[in-house]
Amino acid sequence: MEPVLSPFTGWGRAQWEAVADDWLSQVRRHASPEGALPRLPGRITGDGVRREGMETVGRSFLLAAPRIAGASDAADPAVQAHLDYYSRALLAGTRAGGEEEWPRGVSCRLPLTGITNSIVEAANIAFSLHISRDRLWSGLTRPEQLQIGNWLRHHARCEVWQNNWQLFPAMAEGFLRAVGEDVRGLHATRNVARVESWYLGDGWYTDGPEHAVDYYNAWAIHPYLWAWYRMTDTVHTAEGQRYLERLHDFTASQAHMVAADGSLLHQGRSLTYRTAALAALWCAEASGVSALSPGQTRRIASGVLSRFTAQGVGADGPLTLGWYGEFEPMCQDYSGFGSPYLAGIGFLGLAQPETAPVWTAIEEAQPSDHGSFTAPIEPVGWVLSGASDGIVRMANHGSDHATLPVGEDEDRDDPHYAKFAYSTHTAPGTGPAWVDAIDSHFALLDDEGAGSRRSSLRATRVEGDLAGSVHVPQLHRRALPGTAVTTVTAGDGTAEVRAHLVQTDRPWPMREGGWAVADDAELATGVFEDGAWAQGRDGLLSAVIGLHGWDAPRPAVADDASRRPERARVFAYRDANAMGSHSATPALQGRTSTRNTVVVTLHVLERGGAVDPQEWRDRVRVDVDGTLVRLTWASGATSEFDLATFVPWDEHPGLTGPRGEAR
Repeated sequence: MEPVLSPFTGWGRAQWEAVADDWLSQVRRHASPEGALPRLPGRITGDGVRREGMETVGRSFLLAAPRIAGASDAADPAVQAHLDYYSRALLAGTRAGGEEEWPRGVSCRLPLTGITNSIVEAANIAFSLHISRDRLWSGLTRPEQLQIGNWLRHHARCEVWQNNWQLFPAMAEGFLRAVGEDVRGLHATRNVARVESWYLGDGWYTDGPEHAVDYYNAWAIHPYLWAWYRMTDTVHTAEGQRYLERLHDFTASQAHMVAADGSLLHQGRSLTYRTAALAALWCAEASGVSALSPGQTRRIASGVLSRFTAQGVGADGPLTLGWYGEFEPMCQDYSGFGSPYLAGIGFLGLAQPETAPVWTAIEEAQPSDHGSFTAPIEPVGWVLSGASDGIVRMANHGSDHATLPVGEDEDRDDPHYAKFAYSTHTAPGTGPAWVDAIDSHFALLDDEGAGSRRSSLRATRVEGDLAGSVHVPQLHRRALPGTAVTTVTAGDGTAEVRAHLVQTDRPWPMREGGWAVADDAELATGVFEDGAWAQGRDGLLSAVIGLHGWDAPRPAVADDASRRPERARVFAYRDANAMGSHSATPALQGRTSTRNTVVVTLHVLERGGAVDPQEWRDRVRVDVDGTLVRLTWASGATSEFDLATFVPWDEHPGLTGPRGEAR
């Protein structure tokens, strides 16, 4: 360990190298005879085991490449083992007619033909060849280089989905350009320009036409753009310099997404990639454009890696599908046994020499080490905040990963986009918990208790520590006619107020849930007059308290008081949360009036806090005058906003047309 160099984590380069070597040895332990089709334990997708083996090689190469490139001693037996294996596997996989030849994606245009995931792995292999070029590519014979180059060129020609996939053919073409191979007829410059056009601001891109903003910025968009400008020697052009400015801005905001103990904010899809979220930080450091000092970069990165390993990731075998433990319900259908190895792109720091400042600078604190902070990311519609407990919370009023018009099944991974809040120590409910849609959600209910979905956001606004959005609730896959919900969020320390304006032409039962907390055993829970709470691992406590609008009259059901809706309750689940096998969410239930209903709720998420409803109530005073809401916090902070005007939105609530221009 490195207690002097790294007093916060104790981690230095030696620990990173040890983890990399261990994770890579697990791949070789399950290798095929020629190396191109390893068979790890775990799930096989509908594309079949040959695709999974190809993915395992392509993604684990992302981990091996920086280890190979940055090793001070090329004769190190561990490094030589990596070099030998990936040279052999790449040749076996790209050899036409070989027993371990990889499938080739023919096209990504509809209707699909071929096995398209090979385009993704071509990008990963090209990226890794770029990183390890001086040792791996240079060690190949000319016929071997031509063989791999032809395989890459095939994928560089492919047309792909209108999202981050645009950069996959670009990686193949970029590497071919870098090593002087034939690139006639290829079109990656167009693809890169298309991705650059999706820029939002503050370093963040949306992932194609859908408004999906997540870690794909960190583990795909930024590192692949970074590599493109380097491989094509265009980093000094106006476009390349503009990109580096965007990368700088991204590091400034992403630094706030890591808790003091190294926990990553749990939001977005493909979270099984885990440490891949660190890739952009290393890219910025390598280019000298990071908003962080070298010590801060290492502090954040080492905190994240040490947190995952301390929770057992990669400890007893190959990386598994999940977050800390294995948990497939949080994963997408396209994730197979090799998918988690995209984590390797988060080890890019190993490509820098051991004398680089990022490995020698005295470690400095990251934002969450300082306790309370507020970091609005206005172009995205997020507000990140930290408190004295080291947890980072996100108010989400920008990313939805949904499309219009409404009317079809929502994406299965929507729990990781649709919630009003995310944090570094909680995960959204999946499976039955997602069907119920309770945690960090406000819903209108039908007569059977089914809740509406947030669906596409029509407008968003961030102003300082205030964030708001408008959505048309969707129930049973249809937008509710004449109905819209405007929500504004304001936070102070470990507490947050969510205020809603429900515009509707009829009364609705309504429900609002707090953060879902989890544990490996049943959680402590409780209900009181105007709220509920649940407490799980490490004393992590979630509570909701009704501050305004929850005391409207509620009709009895069949005149049976015992069947009246409970004002507050806790919803408990098994195997529905990535943080633990048991999870629970406190929630409030009430009823709207017709036309305009204002509802204000206090949400608490804190670690080690005592169960004290009165203390929670005393944290904030709420004054509501029509749609004007005034908050006076116990800390002395104040907020005032008008729910009717805070989020500019010109559409009539009953319309389901395109998003408002307020985005």
